[in-house]
Amino acid sequence: MTHSILKPAAVISLAAGLIVAQGPSAKRLPGSTGGRGFNGHVEHLAQALNLTDSQKEQARTIFRNARESSQPIQEELKRNRDRLTLAAKSASETDIQSLAIEQGRLLGQLVAIRTRASSKFYQILTPEQRIKYDEERQQARQKFHPGEHDNGP
Repeated sequence: MTHSILKPAAVISLAAGLIVAQGPSAKRLPGSTGGRGFNGHVEHLAQALNLTDSQKEQARTIFRNARESSQPIQEELKRNRDRLTLAAKSASETDIQSLAIEQGRLLGQLVAIRTRASSKFYQILTPEQRIKYDEERQQARQKFHPGEHDNGP
């Protein structure tokens, strides 16, 4: 039973790691770069939400800080993913389990960094901009993650 659970967990962990290793551009929701790169992300938000110059600068700072904070975690995810791949090849159940748990912990740290950045960004928006942001986020969720519920900024 344990054997049948560990291998799928390792595969899921590897897949999640690959998605996250692509960086914020893997997500295409407000609060992520959506494949546009850092400056393109801020410009997209600026245009979509009609941000003021002050808001644009604040957004750049928020997302730059998040990117810088996530960089060491991204690097550790890659190292851990490489170790997990080796453990899978050697069928080391103990290593697979501990490395998969570590991968989940690292992914959780990235989620927290990105969520904090999105929250900080949301706080600088006017009520009208928040409505537009929420609408765009909901549309993106429906398009890229049908069936999921949106629970926050």
